Amino acid sequence: MRPVLEMTPAEAARIRFVLFDIDDTITTAGKLTAEAYSALWALADAGLRLIPVTGRPAGWCDLILRQWPVCAVIGENGAFVLHCARGGRPETFTHPNAPADAQARLAALRDAVLAAVPGCRIARDQFCRKYDLAIDFCEDAPRLPLSAAEEIRRVCEAQGAHAKISSIHVNAWFGDYDKRSMTELFFREVLREDAVSQSIFFGDSPNDEPMFSAFPLACAVANIAPFAARMAHLPPYVASLPGGAGFAEAAAHILAQKERV
Repeated sequence: MRPVLEMTPAEAARIRFVLFDIDDTITTAGKLTAEAYSALWALADAGLRLIPVTGRPAGWCDLILRQWPVCAVIGENGAFVLHCARGGRPETFTHPNAPADAQARLAALRDAVLAAVPGCRIARDQFCRKYDLAIDFCEDAPRLPLSAAEEIRRVCEAQGAHAKISSIHVNAWFGDYDKRSMTELFFREVLREDAVSQSIFFGDSPNDEPMFSAFPLACAVANIAPFAARMAHLPPYVASLPGGAGFAEAAAHILAQKERV
């Protein structure tokens, strides 16, 4: 990974869409700082279209679409997209492989994980999830090591679920989809354009690896470092700072490089 400040004017010039993970990518210690939120608005005010791509739940995504400067939100690791239709009316686009009857299987999966991995717990935002199970290993205390997250993932996969490790949760779901496949489907079926070559993606953890593998132009924030050795696909660029400060650093550089073209 090269420093994001090495991104060229030509690379920045082709960016029309800014896609980004939320937790520990634009947040810092769980908070959306003024610096990071201002960076979102600066990108939007420059005419770029912003799309969070997150493991966070449907309930959060509705608020984000309504209150942040974004045109869409891909939630629960690709189960659905909430987006602004004509006239600004929110609409939901659900991945065809997201099962409508997942709750019973997720409940059984929950019980298996809690029995197998001491100290882990259900994420506090589980109440507003529709398609996935979020196991908290590092959002709230007591914080568990990454080895515990890897064990949670193994238990989930042994039960036939997909599972991804983020910086705070292990997200598990049934159905053949992920952040990458839903992003590509949304671009093709809803936006009706080939936008991958006109996009940049920001992330921080193994949960973002499908997106890093799909987007030629991508950037991590500095706190990806503890995960990097465990990842097969890393982005070409990395910010020098962690979390929201790193995102703001990259956003400012993109806008400055665009002005040079």
